[in-house]
Amino acid sequence: MPISSMTGFARIQARVHDQLSYTLTLKSVNHRFLDLQFRLPPGLDGLEMELRKILKENLVRGHLELSLSIDRGLQSKSGYNRELVGAYLAAFAAAREENRLMGEPDLNAALRLPGALQTENRGGDDDQAAFAASVLQQIGPLLEQLKTMRAREGEALEAILLDILTRLAEASTGVAELAPQVEQRYQERLAQRLLAAAGPEFNRQRLLEEVAVLVDRSDISEELTRMATHIGHFRDLLNAGGEAGKKLDFLLQEMNREANTLLSKTGGIGGQGSRITELGLAMKAEIEKAREQIQNVE
Repeated sequence: MPISSMTGFARIQARVHDQLSYTLTLKSVNHRFLDLQFRLPPGLDGLEMELRKILKENLVRGHLELSLSIDRGLQSKSGYNRELVGAYLAAFAAAREENRLMGEPDLNAALRLPGALQTENRGGDDDQAAFAASVLQQIGPLLEQLKTMRAREGEALEAILLDILTRLAEASTGVAELAPQVEQRYQERLAQRLLAAAGPEFNRQRLLEEVAVLVDRSDISEELTRMATHIGHFRDLLNAGGEAGKKLDFLLQEMNREANTLLSKTGGIGGQGSRITELGLAMKAEIEKAREQIQNVE
């Protein structure tokens, strides 16, 4: 099962009967958690609860927006409230006569009165039940469309992440190859400085022991070993697929910590140490690229 992106789009158009049709749209973008938003016509609270339950059972992360639009042209016909509009016109005529004013009533203003325009539904409870049943029947295929697109986007993300891992591993290998030379140079420079600072009387064995301790503190073999382990674990998670986004993000934080430690231990040595610094900075750059991509992995 490959990893999935949190970016996706799906749409289904369906017809309940000749006089009632609708369009379901589902959009998905990245989010730390599962965030569901609904855009449904009024009066569908029960249907929304059912849809929310289904989405929670099928999706783990992402900001999702489910929209439902009904074809009003086939579902209903419009009219106006004759009593309300008639009362408005009568009141207008009475006010004009009582106050001896000129003017004609504004039909647009009359039709903007609350309740002036009316919609006559052609269906009743049976239509509502059939409509809800149809929507619940279509939510399955809609989710499959979305998952297919998210899986396709996930394949593209995986390819990008694998390329990043390859470059990260190459940089880590380059550091490992330079490490012995840098360690030798560091030991020689440290010994020279300590010898120069020591007076005519000093304990050479004690001096060498101090040098060995300081060199050991600058050893980066553990950081390189952990980095290689993290890279291997990252590949395993990509191969396993599924809900890997949060785990991958945590691994990248650990990789970044190893890169920072490596840079702090090898800074200021000069020579090949400068090359290690370049490679360490390149590793951090690749890690940051991966973190940007991971934000969209489910």
